[in-house]
Amino acid sequence: MGARSYYVYILASRIGGTLYIGRDNDLVRRVYQHKIRRREALPKITNVNRLVYFECFDEVEAAIQREKRLKKWPRHGKLR
Repeated sequence: MGARSYYVYILASRIGGTLYIGRDNDLVRRVYQHKIRRREALPKITNVNRLVYFECFDEVEAAIQREKRLKKWPRHGKLR
């Protein structure tokens, strides 16, 4: 079985718009789901479908910790 990668990503609706931070093991599939709004929760997050940042991790625990840290950052930190 091959090694698995985990991604922490930031999506944006537009410049100065809504930001969304998430984590997944298939970044391409996840961004595609945001673009077509396939999941039940996604209609609540309107037009947040532009990938603006991502990081890759070998271990899911590291990705979870990074996601939690990013979510605690103030908005101006996320924009930088």
